[in-house]
Amino acid sequence: MTVPVVVIAGDGIGPEVTAATKAVLTAAGADVDWVEGEAGVGAAERFGDPLPASTLEMIRRYRVALKGPCTTPVGKGFRSINVRLRKELDLYASVRPVQSLPGVDVPYTDVDLVVVRENTEGLYAGLEHVVVPGVVESLRIVTRAAAERIVRYAFELARHQGRRRVTFCHKADVLPLSDGFFLATAWAVADDYPFLEFEEMHVDRLCMQLALDPTRYDVLVMENLFGDVISDLCSGLVGGLGLVPGANYGVRHAVFEAVHGSAPDIAGKGLANPIALLRSAALMLEHIGQREASGRIEASVRKTLQTKRGLTRDLGGDGDTKTITEQLIGNL
Repeated sequence: MTVPVVVIAGDGIGPEVTAATKAVLTAAGADVDWVEGEAGVGAAERFGDPLPASTLEMIRRYRVALKGPCTTPVGKGFRSINVRLRKELDLYASVRPVQSLPGVDVPYTDVDLVVVRENTEGLYAGLEHVVVPGVVESLRIVTRAAAERIVRYAFELARHQGRRRVTFCHKADVLPLSDGFFLATAWAVADDYPFLEFEEMHVDRLCMQLALDPTRYDVLVMENLFGDVISDLCSGLVGGLGLVPGANYGVRHAVFEAVHGSAPDIAGKGLANPIALLRSAALMLEHIGQREASGRIEASVRKTLQTKRGLTRDLGGDGDTKTITEQLIGNL
């Protein structure tokens, strides 16, 4: 059965890596019918909104989307499209698989962990205001329902993937009410999974331990801001954001996305590396039940990195988007 999937090319290098990803999926035998949606700077200029209601309605209808990087101006303009998508569609679980890849020159080998981040609350709830001139207050929101469902998601992921340990990251010594409440909720959920190991760790200690030996970790779960930082830190352990996939899951909807930026400095030059979006698309294929095509794509990525032919400059090669796409298709 052909599955309709909303595709949002995004800004900057987004259209280039999206086109490359679609070409590889077609060659891999993915049975997908792309439904074009718009978001980003271009959509803001055309519709007056960087995330048009029509795009949201498409995702609500078809349930699954693949999204390229979208530009968010810093300190002005419009609110992050990613944050809006997560709130509008209740995509409460951000999932970032982080694995060592062949041919990538990094200090660590055998890294295989998953960062699970609560996606809808914390400081990213966006509740901030000016108290008096010169003083701004931001509210950090934690609810039992959101805390429980993200920790339970992490345990269920560990159970289904055959993983053994869940590590909860917090700062309850400094934030005893909010993080203390989150931590107590995590312990209560952990009690339902006695066959899995559970540990808690302060966020600063976790950062240090990840730098020393990331191979001891399996599933990491945490609140929104800590998850934003830790997921990028973990991506750096295996080669950077250009290699790591990203997914956002809710009860009814899922959005798969490249976690890197729109790189406007190289946009339109044909130099972009499509692997992060391609691997996100592989997660999407697994989500909709097309596991054979997903597995072929993952195997092709590994072979392409290992042979080191046609790689883009960020991967140490002298190729471009066209050459790496050709290699990815050839290595299927």
